[in-house]
Amino acid sequence: MTSPPTEAPWCLLIHSLPATPLYLRAKIRRRLAKIGAVALKDSVYVLPAAADGLEDLQWIAQEAAAGGGDAFICRADFTGGISRASLVARFNAERDGDYRALAADIRRAAGRMRPSAGGSARRGGPAGVLERFKKRLDEIAAIDFFNASARREVEVVLNTLERRLPGRRPPGEPARRRTDPDLVGRTWVTRKNLYVDRLASAWLIRRFIDPKARFRFIDPGRDARKPGEILFDIVGGDFSHEGEQCTFESMLERLGLPDPALARIAEIVHDIDLKDGKYARPDVDGIRRLLVGLTVTHSGDEERLERGLALFDDLYASFRVRGSTASRGPTAGRRRRTRRSSRTD
Repeated sequence: MTSPPTEAPWCLLIHSLPATPLYLRAKIRRRLAKIGAVALKDSVYVLPAAADGLEDLQWIAQEAAAGGGDAFICRADFTGGISRASLVARFNAERDGDYRALAADIRRAAGRMRPSAGGSARRGGPAGVLERFKKRLDEIAAIDFFNASARREVEVVLNTLERRLPGRRPPGEPARRRTDPDLVGRTWVTRKNLYVDRLASAWLIRRFIDPKARFRFIDPGRDARKPGEILFDIVGGDFSHEGEQCTFESMLERLGLPDPALARIAEIVHDIDLKDGKYARPDVDGIRRLLVGLTVTHSGDEERLERGLALFDDLYASFRVRGSTASRGPTAGRRRRTRRSSRTD
């Protein structure tokens, strides 16, 4: 009796691109590098099938065809010419190169950095540089399919840099809840029709300032402030937009919560709320779509608040497990980046 065939372990993209436009070849190479594909030949690229490589390659093939080229995708195993061990070694060599380049950049930055300068994670100070390095590590880890050895080198130099900054917590430790007694046991007031900045700020208040905080939603033009209430995301309020920062960003900075996961959420909230594309995060479109669905499904602010708390809980948890295999949200995150890029370039 013949045993059923096993699923092929690799996905291949075989393409042929026209001589013009000249930018198309560079564009396709850039797309393939971004998803971690390795070149077997100039026009043949491979990804592990287990890494959801098929869908990633389908989007790139569609883009190649739209540019006047041909692209073919298949699932395959190799019976000669190259072994699995050799392929894995190629993938690890690519990622080791990425990790070592990042480690070198971190060391150069550390050499220029004054240990006493904390700086804002939003304004390009040392803390902001640290966050950018962490984001680069996340991006490399997402396409590190076979656990390249040089990742450990990056983690060591990154942790060393983080310890040099004043007030930094050990890597992975969440922000501590703010216990300012003036902010506890109060009613927090904001505008009606909750959306991204107000929802995120309310979540920050409930999760990091006062777990029993009360909220009231008003029309600023008609409803008056009551004694003892704290206004947020209202012009002239206690916490609101400051300079180029949205309310969530300004609250995060004023409350002293330099949590990397919160910093990532702040960038998403900023780009959705201010619509300036400052951080150009690839996850903005997905989060915006979830928020639109939330507002369409729930017209009442109390309902929106409860749903928003759950949404931001999940988003925070996803950033707290940075770089782990379980969070490789990996391949889903890479698919979103590929799709977004194909629409906007």
